[in-house]
Amino acid sequence: MHAVVMDSLEEYLAGALEPANLRTVEAHLSTCDSCREEISSMQDVSLLFGSLRTDEALDVPPGFCAGVLQHVGSLKPVPTFAGLFALDFAFGRRLVFASLLTLAVLGGFIATRESQYAAGPSPDAIMAQQEAPAFASAAAQDNMLVTLTAYEQH
Repeated sequence: MHAVVMDSLEEYLAGALEPANLRTVEAHLSTCDSCREEISSMQDVSLLFGSLRTDEALDVPPGFCAGVLQHVGSLKPVPTFAGLFALDFAFGRRLVFASLLTLAVLGGFIATRESQYAAGPSPDAIMAQQEAPAFASAAAQDNMLVTLTAYEQH
């Protein structure tokens, strides 16, 4: 739309333009097809919105709104299950710190207990010995399987 119509669009659609400005806008609309189509479509939309209004008035007794506000103000919030997940930031940091500390203590405990297990040959070392000439017989291969099974049980 052109600047002439844009500056006074609301007043023109509401019918509240001063006579001098009204003549200027109508003169522009008589020569400009695109502005005239735009104004016409805006008026159609305005009529559609106007048709949505109801003629019925809602009669509210005096003091109704004040009573509702007073009642709503007196209500106390009820704790919900979802409220448990709405933790504040400081509590969340403490919870994370406690979890990490617990993880560190348990990890240290497991690391110290691991040295108590019998340190036998690793499965990789046993499998490497399979290629040795001593494992050429079937009995030697059975001994290797027994050794691997015993290793897994520890």
